[in-house]
Amino acid sequence: MNAATTSPQESAVYRKVTWRLIPLLFLCYILAYIDRVNVGFAKLSLQAEPWFSDAVFATGAGIFFLGYFFFEVPGNIILHRVGARLWIARIMIGWGLMSGLMAVSYSATSFYTLRFLLGVAEAGFFPGIILYLTYWYPRKLRARMVALFMTAIAMSGVIGSPLSGWLLKTTEGWHGLAAWQWLFILEAIPTLLLGLAIPFLLADRPSRAKWLTKAEQALLESNLQADEETKAAEGHRAHSALDAFNSGKVWLCCAIYFGAIMGLYGTSFWLPQIVKDKLTQDDWLVGLYTAIPWACAAVGMVIVGRHSDQTGERRWHVGLSALGAAVAFGLSAIPGLPPLLVLAFLSIAITGVMCTISCFWALPTAILSGTAAAAGIAWINSVGNLAGYLSPEMINWLKTRYDLSAALYGVATALAIAGLLVILGTRDPVKVQAPKA
Repeated sequence: MNAATTSPQESAVYRKVTWRLIPLLFLCYILAYIDRVNVGFAKLSLQAEPWFSDAVFATGAGIFFLGYFFFEVPGNIILHRVGARLWIARIMIGWGLMSGLMAVSYSATSFYTLRFLLGVAEAGFFPGIILYLTYWYPRKLRARMVALFMTAIAMSGVIGSPLSGWLLKTTEGWHGLAAWQWLFILEAIPTLLLGLAIPFLLADRPSRAKWLTKAEQALLESNLQADEETKAAEGHRAHSALDAFNSGKVWLCCAIYFGAIMGLYGTSFWLPQIVKDKLTQDDWLVGLYTAIPWACAAVGMVIVGRHSDQTGERRWHVGLSALGAAVAFGLSAIPGLPPLLVLAFLSIAITGVMCTISCFWALPTAILSGTAAAAGIAWINSVGNLAGYLSPEMINWLKTRYDLSAALYGVATALAIAGLLVILGTRDPVKVQAPKA
Protein backbone atom coordinates (compact mmCIF):
# COMPACT_ATOMS: atom_id res chain seq x y z
CA MET A 1 0.00 0.00 0.00
CA ASN A 2 1.14 3.52 -0.63
CA ALA A 3 1.48 6.37 1.75
CA ALA A 4 -2.08 7.47 1.18
CA THR A 5 -3.28 4.49 3.13
CA THR A 6 -2.11 6.17 6.33
CA SER A 7 -4.14 9.35 5.77
CA PRO A 8 -6.33 10.60 8.64
CA GLN A 9 -9.42 10.11 6.49
CA GLU A 10 -8.65 6.46 5.87
CA SER A 11 -7.78 5.84 9.48
CA ALA A 12 -11.15 7.30 10.43
CA VAL A 13 -12.93 4.90 8.05
CA TYR A 14 -11.22 1.85 9.56
CA ARG A 15 -12.00 3.07 13.05
CA LYS A 16 -15.64 3.39 12.04
CA VAL A 17 -15.68 -0.15 10.65
CA THR A 18 -13.92 -1.54 13.69
CA TRP A 19 -16.30 0.05 16.18
CA ARG A 20 -19.24 -1.22 14.16
CA LEU A 21 -18.09 -4.82 13.64
CA ILE A 22 -15.62 -5.95 16.28
CA PRO A 23 -17.71 -5.41 19.47
CA LEU A 24 -20.60 -7.37 17.94
CA LEU A 25 -18.40 -10.22 16.68
CA PHE A 26 -16.58 -10.15 20.00
CA LEU A 27 -19.84 -10.68 21.89
CA CYS A 28 -20.88 -13.49 19.53
CA TYR A 29 -17.63 -15.35 20.15
CA ILE A 30 -17.80 -14.87 23.91
CA LEU A 31 -21.16 -16.66 23.84
CA ALA A 32 -19.83 -19.33 21.46
CA TYR A 33 -16.86 -20.10 23.65
CA ILE A 34 -18.85 -20.12 26.89
CA ASP A 35 -21.35 -22.57 25.37
CA ARG A 36 -18.51 -24.70 24.02
CA VAL A 37 -16.40 -25.07 27.17
CA ASN A 38 -18.87 -24.58 30.04
CA VAL A 39 -18.93 -28.37 30.17
CA GLY A 40 -15.66 -28.02 32.12
CA PHE A 41 -17.57 -26.30 34.93
CA ALA A 42 -20.63 -28.52 34.53
CA LYS A 43 -18.27 -31.43 35.21
CA LEU A 44 -17.89 -30.27 38.81
CA SER A 45 -21.64 -30.83 39.34
CA LEU A 46 -22.08 -33.73 36.91
CA GLN A 47 -19.76 -35.86 39.03
CA ALA A 48 -22.76 -36.55 41.26
CA GLU A 49 -24.54 -38.34 38.38
CA PRO A 50 -24.07 -42.14 38.44
CA TRP A 51 -23.47 -42.32 34.67
CA PHE A 52 -20.74 -39.65 34.64
CA SER A 53 -16.96 -40.09 35.05
CA ASP A 54 -13.69 -38.47 33.97
CA ALA A 55 -13.60 -40.79 30.97
CA VAL A 56 -17.15 -39.81 29.94
CA PHE A 57 -16.22 -36.15 30.34
CA ALA A 58 -13.07 -36.46 28.22
CA THR A 59 -14.92 -38.22 25.40
CA GLY A 60 -17.90 -35.87 25.56
CA ALA A 61 -15.73 -32.75 25.65
CA GLY A 62 -13.79 -33.91 22.62
CA ILE A 63 -16.59 -35.38 20.51
CA PHE A 64 -17.85 -31.84 19.93
CA PHE A 65 -14.95 -31.40 17.51
CA LEU A 66 -15.87 -34.42 15.39
CA GLY A 67 -19.18 -32.80 14.51
CA TYR A 68 -17.30 -29.57 14.00
CA PHE A 69 -14.80 -31.25 11.66
CA PHE A 70 -17.29 -32.79 9.22
CA PHE A 71 -19.35 -29.65 8.62
CA GLU A 72 -16.72 -26.90 8.80
CA VAL A 73 -15.63 -26.64 5.14
CA PRO A 74 -19.11 -26.83 3.53
CA GLY A 75 -20.38 -24.33 6.09
CA ASN A 76 -17.71 -21.79 5.21
CA ILE A 77 -18.25 -22.18 1.47
CA ILE A 78 -21.97 -21.57 2.03
CA LEU A 79 -21.14 -18.44 4.02
CA HIS A 80 -18.92 -17.20 1.18
CA ARG A 81 -21.79 -17.66 -1.27
CA VAL A 82 -24.88 -16.57 0.70
CA GLY A 83 -23.30 -13.99 3.01
CA ALA A 84 -22.36 -13.84 6.67
CA ARG A 85 -25.49 -12.10 7.93
CA LEU A 86 -27.96 -14.97 7.54
CA TRP A 87 -25.49 -17.83 7.90
CA ILE A 88 -24.01 -16.65 11.19
CA ALA A 89 -27.54 -16.11 12.53
CA ARG A 90 -28.43 -19.71 11.54
CA ILE A 91 -25.31 -21.02 13.28
CA MET A 92 -25.94 -19.08 16.51
CA ILE A 93 -29.59 -20.09 16.80
CA GLY A 94 -28.66 -23.73 16.16
CA TRP A 95 -25.89 -23.92 18.72
CA GLY A 96 -27.96 -21.99 21.29
CA LEU A 97 -30.69 -24.60 21.06
CA MET A 98 -28.25 -27.50 21.30
CA SER A 99 -26.38 -25.94 24.21
CA GLY A 100 -29.62 -25.58 26.17
CA LEU A 101 -30.59 -29.17 25.34
CA MET A 102 -27.40 -30.37 27.05
CA ALA A 103 -29.47 -30.05 30.23
CA VAL A 104 -31.51 -33.14 29.30
CA SER A 105 -28.47 -35.47 29.23
CA TYR A 106 -29.37 -38.62 31.16
CA SER A 107 -26.64 -41.09 30.15
CA ALA A 108 -23.18 -41.21 28.63
CA THR A 109 -24.72 -41.90 25.21
CA SER A 110 -27.07 -38.91 25.37
CA PHE A 111 -24.20 -36.72 26.60
CA TYR A 112 -22.02 -37.77 23.65
CA THR A 113 -24.86 -37.31 21.16
CA LEU A 114 -25.73 -33.81 22.31
CA ARG A 115 -22.08 -32.71 22.38
CA PHE A 116 -21.63 -34.04 18.84
CA LEU A 117 -24.74 -32.18 17.64
CA LEU A 118 -23.52 -29.02 19.37
CA GLY A 119 -20.35 -29.28 17.29
CA VAL A 120 -22.41 -29.76 14.12
CA ALA A 121 -24.52 -26.70 14.97
CA GLU A 122 -21.51 -24.47 15.68
CA ALA A 123 -19.44 -25.67 12.69
CA GLY A 124 -18.40 -22.80 10.49
CA PHE A 125 -18.74 -20.01 13.03
CA PHE A 126 -15.09 -19.28 13.85
CA PRO A 127 -13.65 -19.75 10.33
CA GLY A 128 -16.66 -17.86 9.03
CA ILE A 129 -15.73 -14.84 11.14
CA ILE A 130 -12.07 -15.08 10.08
CA LEU A 131 -13.23 -15.15 6.44
CA TYR A 132 -15.68 -12.31 7.11
CA LEU A 133 -12.88 -10.09 8.41
CA THR A 134 -11.03 -10.55 5.10
CA TYR A 135 -14.01 -8.88 3.40
CA TRP A 136 -13.31 -5.70 5.36
CA TYR A 137 -9.63 -5.46 6.32
CA PRO A 138 -6.44 -5.69 4.22
CA ARG A 139 -3.99 -8.29 5.43
CA LYS A 140 -1.72 -5.87 7.27
CA LEU A 141 -4.53 -5.08 9.69
CA ARG A 142 -5.70 -8.62 10.19
CA ALA A 143 -3.48 -9.79 13.04
CA ARG A 144 -4.70 -6.86 15.11
CA MET A 145 -8.34 -7.36 14.16
CA VAL A 146 -8.22 -11.12 14.71
CA ALA A 147 -6.53 -10.49 18.06
CA LEU A 148 -9.29 -8.06 19.06
CA PHE A 149 -11.92 -10.57 17.97
CA MET A 150 -10.20 -13.49 19.68
CA THR A 151 -9.82 -11.71 22.98
CA ALA A 152 -13.39 -12.98 23.24
CA ILE A 153 -11.90 -16.39 24.13
CA ALA A 154 -10.00 -14.81 26.97
CA MET A 155 -12.93 -12.61 28.02
CA SER A 156 -15.25 -15.61 27.97
CA GLY A 157 -12.98 -17.02 30.67
CA VAL A 158 -12.98 -13.73 32.57
CA ILE A 159 -16.78 -13.45 32.37
CA GLY A 160 -17.89 -17.05 32.05
CA SER A 161 -15.70 -18.58 34.76
CA PRO A 162 -17.06 -16.53 37.70
CA LEU A 163 -20.58 -16.75 36.23
CA SER A 164 -20.38 -20.53 35.89
CA GLY A 165 -18.92 -20.89 39.37
CA TRP A 166 -21.71 -18.72 40.81
CA LEU A 167 -24.42 -20.67 38.97
CA LEU A 168 -23.05 -23.97 40.25
CA LYS A 169 -23.05 -22.65 43.79
CA THR A 170 -26.50 -21.05 43.79
CA THR A 171 -28.81 -23.02 41.46
CA GLU A 172 -28.54 -26.55 42.84
CA GLY A 173 -32.05 -27.94 43.29
CA TRP A 174 -33.95 -25.01 41.72
CA HIS A 175 -37.31 -26.39 40.56
CA GLY A 176 -35.95 -29.90 40.89
CA LEU A 177 -33.03 -29.45 38.50
CA ALA A 178 -29.33 -29.94 39.23
CA ALA A 179 -26.88 -27.02 39.04
CA TRP A 180 -25.27 -28.38 35.85
CA GLN A 181 -28.66 -28.36 34.12
CA TRP A 182 -29.29 -24.72 35.02
CA LEU A 183 -25.78 -23.89 33.85
CA PHE A 184 -26.52 -25.17 30.33
CA ILE A 185 -30.00 -23.62 30.16
CA LEU A 186 -29.18 -20.13 31.44
CA GLU A 187 -25.95 -19.74 29.45
CA ALA A 188 -27.73 -20.72 26.20
CA ILE A 189 -30.42 -18.00 26.36
CA PRO A 190 -28.19 -15.00 25.40
CA THR A 191 -26.94 -16.91 22.33
CA LEU A 192 -30.47 -17.48 21.07
CA LEU A 193 -31.45 -13.84 21.54
CA LEU A 194 -28.35 -12.47 19.81
CA GLY A 195 -28.69 -14.98 16.97
CA LEU A 196 -32.17 -13.66 16.23
CA ALA A 197 -30.79 -10.09 16.10
CA ILE A 198 -27.75 -10.77 13.87
CA PRO A 199 -29.55 -10.35 10.48
CA PHE A 200 -30.41 -6.79 11.51
CA LEU A 201 -26.94 -5.93 12.84
CA LEU A 202 -24.43 -7.24 10.27
CA ALA A 203 -23.70 -6.23 6.68
CA ASP A 204 -22.22 -8.88 4.38
CA ARG A 205 -19.60 -6.63 2.72
CA PRO A 206 -18.60 -2.95 2.59
CA SER A 207 -20.68 -2.43 -0.58
CA ARG A 208 -23.81 -3.50 1.33
CA ALA A 209 -23.19 -1.51 4.51
CA LYS A 210 -25.80 1.25 4.67
CA TRP A 211 -23.89 2.88 7.53
CA LEU A 212 -20.98 3.66 5.16
CA THR A 213 -20.97 6.44 2.60
CA LYS A 214 -20.33 5.62 -1.07
CA ALA A 215 -16.84 7.09 -0.77
CA GLU A 216 -16.08 4.97 2.30
CA GLN A 217 -17.32 1.84 0.56
CA ALA A 218 -15.15 2.59 -2.47
CA LEU A 219 -12.07 3.17 -0.31
CA LEU A 220 -12.45 -0.16 1.51
CA GLU A 221 -13.10 -2.10 -1.68
CA SER A 222 -10.11 -0.43 -3.37
CA ASN A 223 -7.76 -1.44 -0.54
CA LEU A 224 -9.01 -5.02 -0.65
CA GLN A 225 -8.52 -5.13 -4.42
CA ALA A 226 -4.97 -3.80 -4.01
CA ASP A 227 -4.39 -6.56 -1.44
CA GLU A 228 -5.44 -9.22 -3.94
CA GLU A 229 -3.12 -7.75 -6.55
CA THR A 230 -0.23 -7.87 -4.06
CA LYS A 231 -0.95 -11.55 -3.37
CA ALA A 232 -0.90 -12.28 -7.08
CA ALA A 233 2.42 -10.44 -7.46
CA GLU A 234 3.88 -12.62 -4.68
CA GLY A 235 2.72 -15.79 -6.44
CA HIS A 236 -0.32 -16.60 -4.28
CA ARG A 237 -2.82 -17.40 -7.03
CA ALA A 238 -5.09 -20.00 -5.38
CA HIS A 239 -8.72 -19.26 -6.15
CA SER A 240 -10.64 -22.55 -6.00
CA ALA A 241 -11.41 -24.85 -3.10
CA LEU A 242 -9.24 -27.57 -4.66
CA ASP A 243 -6.28 -25.18 -4.76
CA ALA A 244 -6.48 -24.84 -0.99
CA PHE A 245 -6.43 -28.61 -0.39
CA ASN A 246 -3.48 -29.06 -2.77
CA SER A 247 -1.37 -26.40 -1.07
CA GLY A 248 1.55 -27.62 1.04
CA LYS A 249 1.44 -24.29 2.90
CA VAL A 250 -2.17 -24.98 3.92
CA TRP A 251 -1.20 -28.40 5.30
CA LEU A 252 1.71 -26.87 7.18
CA CYS A 253 -0.72 -24.35 8.67
CA CYS A 254 -2.97 -27.29 9.66
CA ALA A 255 -0.11 -28.90 11.59
CA ILE A 256 0.84 -25.64 13.33
CA TYR A 257 -2.74 -24.89 14.30
CA PHE A 258 -3.23 -28.47 15.54
CA GLY A 259 -0.40 -28.00 18.06
CA ALA A 260 -1.74 -24.62 19.19
CA ILE A 261 -5.25 -26.03 19.72
CA MET A 262 -3.80 -28.90 21.75
CA GLY A 263 -2.63 -26.19 24.13
CA LEU A 264 -5.91 -24.26 24.08
CA TYR A 265 -8.37 -27.07 24.72
CA GLY A 266 -5.95 -29.13 26.73
CA THR A 267 -6.36 -26.45 29.37
CA SER A 268 -9.79 -24.91 28.63
CA PHE A 269 -11.72 -28.06 29.51
CA TRP A 270 -9.53 -29.10 32.44
CA LEU A 271 -8.56 -25.74 33.96
CA PRO A 272 -11.48 -25.64 36.45
CA GLN A 273 -10.51 -29.12 37.68
CA ILE A 274 -6.81 -28.16 37.88
CA VAL A 275 -7.69 -25.07 39.93
CA LYS A 276 -10.00 -27.08 42.18
CA ASP A 277 -7.33 -29.73 42.77
CA LYS A 278 -4.51 -27.27 43.45
CA LEU A 279 -6.06 -24.08 44.89
CA THR A 280 -9.56 -24.32 46.34
CA GLN A 281 -12.61 -26.56 46.70
CA ASP A 282 -15.09 -23.65 46.61
CA ASP A 283 -16.86 -23.54 43.19
CA TRP A 284 -17.24 -19.74 43.31
CA LEU A 285 -13.53 -19.29 44.03
CA VAL A 286 -12.69 -21.81 41.32
CA GLY A 287 -14.50 -19.50 38.90
CA LEU A 288 -12.61 -16.43 40.14
CA TYR A 289 -9.18 -18.08 40.04
CA THR A 290 -9.88 -19.55 36.60
CA ALA A 291 -10.61 -16.04 35.27
CA ILE A 292 -7.08 -14.80 36.08
CA PRO A 293 -5.17 -16.57 33.25
CA TRP A 294 -7.80 -15.46 30.74
CA ALA A 295 -7.58 -11.85 31.90
CA CYS A 296 -3.82 -11.92 31.34
CA ALA A 297 -4.35 -13.45 27.90
CA ALA A 298 -6.86 -10.75 26.91
CA VAL A 299 -4.22 -8.08 27.44
CA GLY A 300 -1.26 -9.99 26.05
CA MET A 301 -2.81 -11.07 22.76
CA VAL A 302 -3.87 -7.51 21.83
CA ILE A 303 -0.38 -6.17 22.56
CA VAL A 304 1.32 -8.92 20.56
CA GLY A 305 -1.17 -8.69 17.67
CA ARG A 306 -0.72 -4.93 17.46
CA HIS A 307 3.06 -5.26 17.45
CA SER A 308 2.88 -7.93 14.75
CA ASP A 309 0.87 -5.59 12.51
CA GLN A 310 3.13 -2.61 13.20
CA THR A 311 6.27 -4.55 12.26
CA GLY A 312 4.69 -6.67 9.52
CA GLU A 313 6.36 -9.71 11.12
CA ARG A 314 4.35 -12.90 11.72
CA ARG A 315 6.66 -15.91 11.98
CA TRP A 316 8.54 -15.00 15.17
CA HIS A 317 5.45 -13.58 16.87
CA VAL A 318 3.63 -16.87 16.39
CA GLY A 319 6.61 -19.16 16.97
CA LEU A 320 7.97 -17.51 20.11
CA SER A 321 4.48 -17.27 21.61
CA ALA A 322 4.04 -21.02 21.16
CA LEU A 323 7.49 -21.82 22.57
CA GLY A 324 6.92 -19.49 25.53
CA ALA A 325 3.61 -21.22 26.26
CA ALA A 326 5.33 -24.62 26.08
CA VAL A 327 7.98 -23.57 28.61
CA ALA A 328 5.35 -22.13 30.98
CA PHE A 329 3.22 -25.27 30.83
CA GLY A 330 6.29 -27.34 31.56
CA LEU A 331 7.17 -25.18 34.58
CA SER A 332 3.60 -25.35 35.90
CA ALA A 333 3.87 -29.15 35.94
CA ILE A 334 6.86 -29.25 38.33
CA PRO A 335 5.71 -31.19 41.42
CA GLY A 336 5.54 -29.36 44.73
CA LEU A 337 5.19 -25.81 43.40
CA PRO A 338 3.19 -23.38 45.56
CA PRO A 339 -0.38 -23.09 44.19
CA LEU A 340 -0.06 -19.38 43.36
CA LEU A 341 3.12 -20.03 41.37
CA VAL A 342 1.29 -22.74 39.43
CA LEU A 343 -1.43 -20.19 38.66
CA ALA A 344 1.20 -17.66 37.53
CA PHE A 345 2.79 -20.16 35.13
CA LEU A 346 -0.62 -21.19 33.79
CA SER A 347 -1.42 -17.50 33.20
CA ILE A 348 1.78 -17.09 31.16
CA ALA A 349 1.08 -20.32 29.28
CA ILE A 350 -2.50 -19.43 28.35
CA THR A 351 -1.39 -15.94 27.30
CA GLY A 352 1.20 -17.53 25.01
CA VAL A 353 -1.37 -19.91 23.53
CA MET A 354 -3.79 -17.07 22.78
CA CYS A 355 -1.04 -14.92 21.21
CA THR A 356 -0.09 -17.89 19.04
CA ILE A 357 -3.62 -18.45 17.79
CA SER A 358 -4.56 -14.82 17.21
CA CYS A 359 -1.39 -13.95 15.25
CA PHE A 360 -1.47 -17.28 13.41
CA TRP A 361 -4.46 -16.36 11.24
CA ALA A 362 -2.50 -13.62 9.50
CA LEU A 363 -0.45 -16.40 7.84
CA PRO A 364 -3.11 -18.32 5.83
CA THR A 365 -5.19 -15.23 5.01
CA ALA A 366 -2.07 -13.73 3.39
CA ILE A 367 -1.77 -16.58 0.86
CA LEU A 368 -5.39 -17.54 0.05
CA SER A 369 -8.05 -15.76 -2.01
CA GLY A 370 -11.68 -16.20 -3.01
CA THR A 371 -13.22 -19.66 -2.57
CA ALA A 372 -9.77 -20.99 -1.69
CA ALA A 373 -9.78 -18.69 1.33
CA ALA A 374 -13.21 -19.95 2.42
CA ALA A 375 -12.20 -23.60 2.01
CA GLY A 376 -8.62 -23.20 3.25
CA ILE A 377 -9.48 -21.29 6.43
CA ALA A 378 -12.22 -23.79 7.23
CA TRP A 379 -9.94 -26.77 6.51
CA ILE A 380 -7.13 -25.42 8.70
CA ASN A 381 -9.62 -24.78 11.48
CA SER A 382 -11.21 -28.22 11.02
CA VAL A 383 -7.95 -30.17 11.11
CA GLY A 384 -6.58 -28.01 13.90
CA ASN A 385 -9.70 -28.46 15.98
CA LEU A 386 -9.37 -32.24 15.83
CA ALA A 387 -6.87 -31.49 18.59
CA GLY A 388 -9.90 -30.39 20.57
CA TYR A 389 -11.03 -34.01 20.38
CA LEU A 390 -7.65 -35.53 21.12
CA SER A 391 -6.37 -33.20 23.83
CA PRO A 392 -9.03 -33.97 26.50
CA GLU A 393 -8.52 -37.68 25.83
CA MET A 394 -4.73 -37.29 26.00
CA ILE A 395 -4.89 -35.39 29.26
CA ASN A 396 -7.29 -37.91 30.82
CA TRP A 397 -5.07 -40.81 29.71
CA LEU A 398 -1.85 -39.23 31.00
CA LYS A 399 -3.56 -38.04 34.18
CA THR A 400 -4.97 -41.53 34.85
CA ARG A 401 -1.88 -43.51 33.84
CA TYR A 402 0.67 -41.15 35.40
CA ASP A 403 -0.38 -37.84 36.96
CA LEU A 404 -1.50 -34.30 36.11
CA SER A 405 2.11 -33.18 35.61
CA ALA A 406 2.53 -35.70 32.79
CA ALA A 407 -0.60 -34.30 31.14
CA LEU A 408 0.78 -30.76 31.26
CA TYR A 409 4.09 -31.97 29.81
CA GLY A 410 2.12 -33.49 26.93
CA VAL A 411 0.46 -30.13 26.21
CA ALA A 412 3.85 -28.40 26.39
CA THR A 413 5.33 -30.83 23.85
CA ALA A 414 2.54 -30.16 21.33
CA LEU A 415 3.05 -26.40 21.62
CA ALA A 416 6.83 -26.70 21.28
CA ILE A 417 6.43 -28.66 18.03
CA ALA A 418 4.00 -26.03 16.70
CA GLY A 419 6.44 -23.24 17.55
CA LEU A 420 9.31 -24.96 15.78
CA LEU A 421 7.18 -25.64 12.69
CA VAL A 422 6.33 -21.95 12.45
CA ILE A 423 9.92 -20.77 12.84
CA LEU A 424 11.49 -23.37 10.58
CA GLY A 425 8.73 -23.90 8.02
CA THR A 426 7.20 -20.50 7.23
CA ARG A 427 8.31 -17.12 6.02
CA ASP A 428 6.76 -13.68 6.18
CA PRO A 429 5.22 -12.08 3.10
CA VAL A 430 6.65 -8.87 1.68
CA LYS A 431 6.25 -6.12 4.30
CA VAL A 432 3.95 -3.25 3.40
CA GLN A 433 2.82 -0.23 5.35
CA ALA A 434 -0.38 -0.83 7.29
CA PRO A 435 -3.17 1.73 7.46
CA LYS A 436 -3.89 2.89 10.98
CA ALA A 437 -7.03 1.58 12.65
